[in-house]
Amino acid sequence: MSAPAPSTLAIVDAEPLPRQEEVLTDAALAFVAELHRQFTPRRNELLARRGERRAEIARTSTLDFLPETAAVRADDSWKVAPAPAALSDRRVEITGPTDRKMTINALNSGAKVWLADFEDASAPTWENVVLGQLNLTDAYERRIDFTDPKSGKSYALKSADELATVVMRPRGWHLEERHLQLDGVSVPGALVDFGLYFFHNAQRLIDLGKGPYFYLPKTESHLEARLWNDIFVFAQDYVGIPQGTVRATVLIETITAAYEMEEILYELRDHAAGLNAGRWDYLFSIVKNFRDGGAKFVLPDRNAVTMTAPFMRAYTELLVRTCHKRGAHAIGGMAAFIPSRRDAEVNKVAFEKVKADKDREANDGFDGSWVAHPDLVPIALASFDAVLGEKPNQKDRLREDVSVAPGDLIAIDSLDASPTYDGLRNAVAVGIRYIEAWLRGLGAVAIFNLMEDAATAEISRSQIWQWINADVVFENGEHATADLARKVAAGELAAIREEIGEETFTTGKWQQAHDLLLQVSLDQDYADFLTLPAYEQLR
Repeated sequence: MSAPAPSTLAIVDAEPLPRQEEVLTDAALAFVAELHRQFTPRRNELLARRGERRAEIARTSTLDFLPETAAVRADDSWKVAPAPAALSDRRVEITGPTDRKMTINALNSGAKVWLADFEDASAPTWENVVLGQLNLTDAYERRIDFTDPKSGKSYALKSADELATVVMRPRGWHLEERHLQLDGVSVPGALVDFGLYFFHNAQRLIDLGKGPYFYLPKTESHLEARLWNDIFVFAQDYVGIPQGTVRATVLIETITAAYEMEEILYELRDHAAGLNAGRWDYLFSIVKNFRDGGAKFVLPDRNAVTMTAPFMRAYTELLVRTCHKRGAHAIGGMAAFIPSRRDAEVNKVAFEKVKADKDREANDGFDGSWVAHPDLVPIALASFDAVLGEKPNQKDRLREDVSVAPGDLIAIDSLDASPTYDGLRNAVAVGIRYIEAWLRGLGAVAIFNLMEDAATAEISRSQIWQWINADVVFENGEHATADLARKVAAGELAAIREEIGEETFTTGKWQQAHDLLLQVSLDQDYADFLTLPAYEQLR
């Protein structure tokens, strides 16, 4: 008797989209289904392990390098695979979602790499998930263009040798894709994003002289890196391309991963391209993990935590040393400023800050860095050109002068700054504005001259939560309380209503965003990710 045919993926609760049949082919869905069967059980175990580790941090209020992997760290003989030519020079990377206009602008931006984002810069509506895939394939086939319906301006790709190399970022392990189910169980969003992109484009990218390259977000341990490595091995065999074709850059944007950088590179060593200092999510992760650790773990206003703070300096210096010791690229953090066409003085101050930030990264040994806007590409490029010259990177700079003790990474109280009432107001204002846009399907949003993504809202609500639970007293004498947060949020909502007018207010998602921000900021049962309850409301 023959074995029954495996179940197929069902598309549920989704309106048909134009050209979706080009993405959701039977063969592509069969591949995603096989990824789900093979790897979702391990993903579920690793999510449970995150909870156990968080409970241990709550009990001990500390972290350390892992004793069980000391041999990996001590062994100087291993290195990651050499970088492919298309990823050798990464001195400037631009980030952004995969809508049609951004796809063209990012590829044309002059940056060496575009982080094509299905994660924090993209609200995971079904339309964004499917059409984002279509836009990338259209770009590789050079059949993409765009005309702005408001301005009438047309966009088209430059010549192939002027385009950025794409490094695609799938969703983190915690998110499901409710529109794709196998036997009634939703497939992890990470496997949907990775699976559709890899299946359709791996060979296409090889033919273009590049390859399927990925950024891996929200990684919390080397065991999660091992899972990704096994997925890469399986996927390359499945479509028949050589092992080692995939390359992955891991975002070190969780505090636990900062203690396992070498182990993460080791697990992915045949597929590793580098590590990235994802600064906003890193701050969120510190607050999340040490939120009940007392006064010494209370983070001040987000904008007061610069990359020169001692604990942030320890993190970036260790990242550069670790990457270069193992032959991997070290990629710096985000310059989130959005230039203003109306305010030259705002631009002047911001450009000076961006230049100082990128100069610091280049001089510290980073091989490249992130920007959020094409106008920032030349500034970052100049900083790295000044240090690199004609060299593609500075991986030969081993930074053996760097020594970071376990306590250095969590020395939050080494920063001479405190939470302020204005910091609370800013967290509420940015949180409401971002969540409102996210609920409308926008993941990258310009707010107060900064390009914000989901990490922004995570920091905002986590800081509100932490300040209330730590009974912070602001400089004006007010205590951080739930009632104060509600009062500030009500005032912000009223100000937005007055600013944009009644009609625009009522057609938006403002009340919903206000309520959701307060829910995840005030609930004693802290949600691991804001996007989990938010996804339930995303239609």
